[in-house]
Amino acid sequence: MTVASSPSDAEPLVSVAASAQIDPSSSIGDGTRIWHLSQLRERAVVGSNCTIGRGVYIGPGVVIGDRCKIQNSALVYEPAVVEDGAFIGPAVVLTNDEYPRAVNPDGTVKSADDWHAVGVIVRAGASIGARAVCIAPVTIGAWSLVAAGAVVTKDVPAHALVVGTPARQVGWVGKAGVPLTLEPDGRWTCPRTGERYAEIDGVLSEQTR
Repeated sequence: MTVASSPSDAEPLVSVAASAQIDPSSSIGDGTRIWHLSQLRERAVVGSNCTIGRGVYIGPGVVIGDRCKIQNSALVYEPAVVEDGAFIGPAVVLTNDEYPRAVNPDGTVKSADDWHAVGVIVRAGASIGARAVCIAPVTIGAWSLVAAGAVVTKDVPAHALVVGTPARQVGWVGKAGVPLTLEPDGRWTCPRTGERYAEIDGVLSEQTR
């Protein structure tokens, strides 16, 4: 990898593979690592301390927050927004065209002016498993978990665990990503951290005590 160092040469500001294609108008935060053959398009923003795996595509104007991990061969099409601490697994696709066509009704080739891009929003802490596809426009809620291979066609609530094609909710997960356990008192508990949650009208909220 090609490394851009800080003036003191103590810690690398950004680490970018020589084979990666980084548009000069894009922005990369300190501590971020971008691996081989990845492409960062015009005006894209990647925050600090992120890992961008091999062969990742990040479209024009896409915004990636801090401390995100985007695994090999993921495709993040504009105008997607990925908030802090989100995980996007290998070969995940975030789409941007509701009605995809190569040509117009008259047979002419579609140009950028012939369609309107819509994006996927991935909220803070959410995780999307390998080869999942998120069909824009959808929002993946904070700290939710999309199972590998799922096809998401509607918004995913915060902390929801969704699986299948089309994706459906089968449970809740805590911040550790572990499925929550329903207790006799109707509360939900994380078996790993002990965090407790309450569900009210389909919305999960963490309990402070």
